[in-house]
Amino acid sequence: MKIVKVELIPVTSPLPKPFYMPETKITGIDSLLIKIHTDTGLVGIADSGDTSTWYRGEIQDTMMGIIGKHIVPRILLGEDPRNIEKIVGRMDTLIRDNNQAKALVDFALHDLKGKILGVPVYQLLGGKTAPSQRQGWVCSAGSAQKVADEALEALKHGFSLIKLKIGAGTEKDDVDVVSTVRAAIGDDVPLTVDVNGFWNYDRALKTMRKLDPFELKCVEQPLPWWDIEGMARLRQQIRTPIFADESAQELHHLRELIERRACDGLFIKMQKAGGLLKSQRWLTMARLADMGVMSGCMIGSGLEASPSCHLWVADQWASQFLGENVGPLTISGAWSIDRPDQFEGICLNDPLFVNGEMIPNEGPGFGIELNEEFIARNITRGMVPVTITA
Repeated sequence: MKIVKVELIPVTSPLPKPFYMPETKITGIDSLLIKIHTDTGLVGIADSGDTSTWYRGEIQDTMMGIIGKHIVPRILLGEDPRNIEKIVGRMDTLIRDNNQAKALVDFALHDLKGKILGVPVYQLLGGKTAPSQRQGWVCSAGSAQKVADEALEALKHGFSLIKLKIGAGTEKDDVDVVSTVRAAIGDDVPLTVDVNGFWNYDRALKTMRKLDPFELKCVEQPLPWWDIEGMARLRQQIRTPIFADESAQELHHLRELIERRACDGLFIKMQKAGGLLKSQRWLTMARLADMGVMSGCMIGSGLEASPSCHLWVADQWASQFLGENVGPLTISGAWSIDRPDQFEGICLNDPLFVNGEMIPNEGPGFGIELNEEFIARNITRGMVPVTITA
């Protein structure tokens, strides 16, 4: 069996309402779909999820360039798609960084291997440890009362944690939103804040000392991704646990975080880690350091959300902790997905989201079928799909 063709399809999925992050308004999800074709007729598929210039520095154009001009002709064409370890190693040897592009290839290879063997991807990752992935809800940035109202609604629908996006406004803005939400949801609901690295050390120290009394589960990435030394100093000065996201990328970053005692926990996205194979190594490092882990998403379709869910239900260490893998709900503007065809989007059969939990599809691979009509209607403006053959 060998790979004979790869398709790259840029798609923009419109949001029913904008999603706000500090200094960012998202009205559509610009993602890249990949189809890896074999000479047997089987096809592996994957969705990158949203792209971001500031999180990973990768966008549709860069991923299409890296994959189409380098990964496909130099690594994939003619290769046996079952050799995922070999392919991932070759990608890391020939291409520096670009983990979201590498993850897209890795996801599609796992989908394809699951189809070859006739099993769900979670079976390739160790079998099922948990039946579903428990989810926290990420509130869109906004006024304190508006965010509190959204948090209360999320709790009604079974979500196990509330996360707030802060850091772009004033210190008072940050304290106001946290205090308002905490008062609304009560003291027993896990509450976290995500700064996305917007603060400097002085701002982080002053603000977190004011937020400590609200008993947050954690503050996520309070300092820029490169300031691991600053995170270690800050950790000694505040009560709230620190989780590293943007700082926790490759394995050597994890080693530095652990050795410098710079954080209490880790935040993983499959795209940041570079795919499912590398995410398993990543989780081994977390287990070795006895660190809790939470899983996020890039905001995407049910196909984008599936790799995280399949890994989370399979991996014993990860399955103890929450995910924030709710991209399909953000795209559909819903609190749950009760049946696979409930909403129109990239997938014909989205995974179910019930009572704040995501349930992986049971079909071979990720068990996802593409909605080709939706995809054709929503090709990203100004871009065209690319097909690469031998």
